Amino acid sequence: MNLEFYIDELKKVLNEERFKHSLGVMETAEKLAIKYNADIEKAKVAGLLHDCAKNLSDEELISLANKYNIQLDDVLLRSPSLLHGPVGGYLIGEYFGIHDEEIKRAIMLHTTGDKDMTVLDKIIFLADYIEPNRNFEGVENLRKASSSDLDGAVIMALDQTINYVIKKHQLLYIKTVIARNDMIIKTNSILQNIDF
Repeated sequence: MNLEFYIDELKKVLNEERFKHSLGVMETAEKLAIKYNADIEKAKVAGLLHDCAKNLSDEELISLANKYNIQLDDVLLRSPSLLHGPVGGYLIGEYFGIHDEEIKRAIMLHTTGDKDMTVLDKIIFLADYIEPNRNFEGVENLRKASSSDLDGAVIMALDQTINYVIKKHQLLYIKTVIARNDMIIKTNSILQNIDF
């Protein structure tokens, strides 16, 4: 894998702000990969390229989703920006020559999450959320949690995402709810405190 080539090519398809964000995600993903014993090179590449489809229009995203046989539902058709992850997972093969399934999956899930997230999936999901250029209420708590509890930090991020979407009166994507429930069930984060 040729990181310099990916960086040069990525500059051509992203605006300056999104490119800076991508470098921040790469840096954060590297730190998380070291902390949680994940493949550092895969984390850096997935972090760098996670938003490679972000600057595409809604029409382009839907067209590419059809090209790559990505299943479209009512939520995706009404919120096509959610497709930048799945579409990006395919574009890394076509435009960057990357055919690693773990990197592809991490990019595809970085916005929505899903059931059975791998350590790399969680790292890219979280790195996108907490990279140094992010500035929103609660980000410092997430950064702190990420330094000691990857699963707990991902659950916190999923909770914040769901709350944000609800407050904005937007549509919740089912994979995000599934990801949250799956993580909680597997970690017993909440269930252990409930008296049945």
